Amino acid sequence: MFSKRSIRASFLIQLLFSSASLILIFSSFLYFYIEKSIYDEKRLELLQYAKNISNDRSIMHVDEYLLPDDVLSLDVEIVHLKSDPLEVDLYESTRNKHTYLTLLYPFNISDESYLKVTKEITLTKILLNKILNYIFIINIAGFVLVIVYAIALSKMLVSPVKTLSARLSNMNEHLMKPIKVEELPHEFEPLGVTLNHLISRIQNFVKYQKELFIGTAHELKTPLAVIKLKNQVTLLKKRSPEEYIDALKVTNKTIDEMNIIVSNILNIGRQEGAQLEKPVQVDVIEILKQKANDFKLLAESDSKQLKMSFEPSGFMATLQVSLLNQIVQNFLQNALKFTPQDKSVTLRSSQDDVGLLIEVIDEGCGIDEGVDLFAPFKRQGNKSGVGLGLFLAKSAADALGAKIKLENRKDGIDGTIASLQLNSKLSCILPTNS
Repeated sequence: MFSKRSIRASFLIQLLFSSASLILIFSSFLYFYIEKSIYDEKRLELLQYAKNISNDRSIMHVDEYLLPDDVLSLDVEIVHLKSDPLEVDLYESTRNKHTYLTLLYPFNISDESYLKVTKEITLTKILLNKILNYIFIINIAGFVLVIVYAIALSKMLVSPVKTLSARLSNMNEHLMKPIKVEELPHEFEPLGVTLNHLISRIQNFVKYQKELFIGTAHELKTPLAVIKLKNQVTLLKKRSPEEYIDALKVTNKTIDEMNIIVSNILNIGRQEGAQLEKPVQVDVIEILKQKANDFKLLAESDSKQLKMSFEPSGFMATLQVSLLNQIVQNFLQNALKFTPQDKSVTLRSSQDDVGLLIEVIDEGCGIDEGVDLFAPFKRQGNKSGVGLGLFLAKSAADALGAKIKLENRKDGIDGTIASLQLNSKLSCILPTNS
């Protein structure tokens, strides 16, 4: 039923051990308290007998409700002890299966005489044994109830996990539904959110992988068809060496285009490897500043301007730096590519309720927001490109647990806003320099 690695088994063992220890300790304290209370009462009773006798008072003065049988069970005598003087001594003895409680009380110090008051407490001892047996029986019954409760409680605790496992086991690449987090116990909500994030990534992966395979086949089929057609035309008749050279140049150009496609596809594999890199703690603002300085010269060489605005002054985050670089670099490359000369591109960051918002704003032609530009081989505009950059950026953002978005500017200026939202749950914000 349980394995060595079973959480439920470990929980049961710990709960049973702690409950058994608690029951045992509580029962022991209870029994010893009852026993001590009864013996203290008997001691006070014998002590009162001894005081009354020593003061020449009637034994019946001890308690007005004292029964004659109680007095008859007393045995009083005077004894002489040669040992050191005693204050009051109380001890228990057993003779002929009867239990007696004896009190030695100083009677005359000068001749070292003591009153020896003995009373039979066999019935009291039997009562204590019954109490002990009852406590033992109650402990067994309580322990059985604890076992039943522990099994039921452990079953209830692992029930959400079993429910999640059942839902996940019924999913496949064609049927994947997010888990309803609101139906889970509060303690399992973070697990449900994490699983939904994972399911979303798998859905995107399956969707984009299919489009990637189809797009790769289409992108490679076209240049191959061009090469084949060009070669067939070239072979139809004899041509001059110059014509053959021109045909080979066209073929080489087409092959170069194919190499670009293959290189971008290989970048997907490299990025998947980058996702397995160990995250490190870095200052995201410093990375943005370095990336901006790298692209500033590139922008100026193309008669464009790169503006920068970074808030806060520092933002620490634990992430894979190569993935962050890939996203920001793609944003800046696209922004500079589609921004006309004498126009500007802005790289800025700001802190919000979620974490750090990174934005690249250009003054280009804008986008068609109805097209999924993060899908592989999706291109817009008349600029060259394979159409895998944003696909790689989206995969990198998913790996970082970040949100990526493309939208048109809404300030009356043509252009696009590419944004990356970093979550601050695993990030630490540096204090602002004063």
